[in-house]
Amino acid sequence: MTIQEILNTTKHRSCEFPQENWKFYQEWNHAIFLHYQVDLTELKRFVPKELEIDLFNGKPWISVVAFTMEKIRPKNFPCFSPISDFDEINIRTYVRSHNKAGVYFLSIEGGKFLSCKVAKAISELPYRFSKIKRADKNYQSYNSDYNDKLEIDFTIGKELKTKTELDIWLTERYALFQDAKDAINQFEIHHIEWPINTIQIDRLDIDYPRFTKVFNGLPSKIHYSKGVKVLAWGKTKITAN
Repeated sequence: MTIQEILNTTKHRSCEFPQENWKFYQEWNHAIFLHYQVDLTELKRFVPKELEIDLFNGKPWISVVAFTMEKIRPKNFPCFSPISDFDEINIRTYVRSHNKAGVYFLSIEGGKFLSCKVAKAISELPYRFSKIKRADKNYQSYNSDYNDKLEIDFTIGKELKTKTELDIWLTERYALFQDAKDAINQFEIHHIEWPINTIQIDRLDIDYPRFTKVFNGLPSKIHYSKGVKVLAWGKTKITAN
């Protein structure tokens, strides 16, 4: 699918399409989603008060998303694979700001040290380096600073022909809100609707000590996606709700 075709595919979006020109291209490929329904009181400890935690049927969720970032580049420039291609894990929750739905990262890890440095400098997102390895049916990571670890053995199933309301709520998000030193940054993104497959988790070893009271053990819901091509806009600073 060409960039123009992506720009022309907008009916699946739940929010207004950005008016400015996009600035970055990237691909989020071979994504594993581990979704957890969590306790609101515990989650509030990790989310800035300027953001409203979004709820589905009165309950908050977080998702651990393990995927491969590829071909990230500024508009009109080529990608440089030693920096632009790396494995990534983010732990996100679902938030709203000024009635716009988006995500907020509790944690974001990259598998290349230099990629993390560059991404953090450009975006102000809290990237940190972790040792990450992946194979066809295995994804694993370890961070010695936080003693975080994740290992998944999995088998990919069939593509979902029909999505539930919760499937869409958890995956179709077109804004990111993240706290920086002096503000909340907002990032707009756009891509086609996520293609989603079922996935069987054959083994899961996950331990993020900081978030033990928020989530642990087996997820409440799981997804796999072959990925999407993503257009991103630059960050803007927003005021509190």
